[in-house]
Amino acid sequence: MERGAQLFLEGILKEVEPAMKDLQALAEEMEPALKDFVDSMGPALADLLGEVEDWSAFHPPEILPNGDIILRRKQPADKESENNEVEL
Repeated sequence: MERGAQLFLEGILKEVEPAMKDLQALAEEMEPALKDFVDSMGPALADLLGEVEDWSAFHPPEILPNGDIILRRKQPADKESENNEVEL
C-alpha cells in the first residue's frame, strides 16, 4: 500500500512539474513590476491598513470612470441583511 501511494504521488508530481515551471517563469517575469508596485504603494497601503479597523464594515472598492477608487462604508441595514442571509 505504501508503494502504491508513493507511485501515485510521483505520478502527480510528474503531471504538475510543467505547470510549476510555467508558474515560476511567470513569477520571474512579474517580479520587477511587483517590486515597483510595493516600493511605490507599500507605505500608502500600510497607512490605509492602519486607519481601517474592520474591513467588513465596507463594500468592495469601486473604480469610478475618472479612475478614482472609493470605499463605501456599509450602512447598519446592509450589515444586518448580510448576516441574515440563508445559503442554500
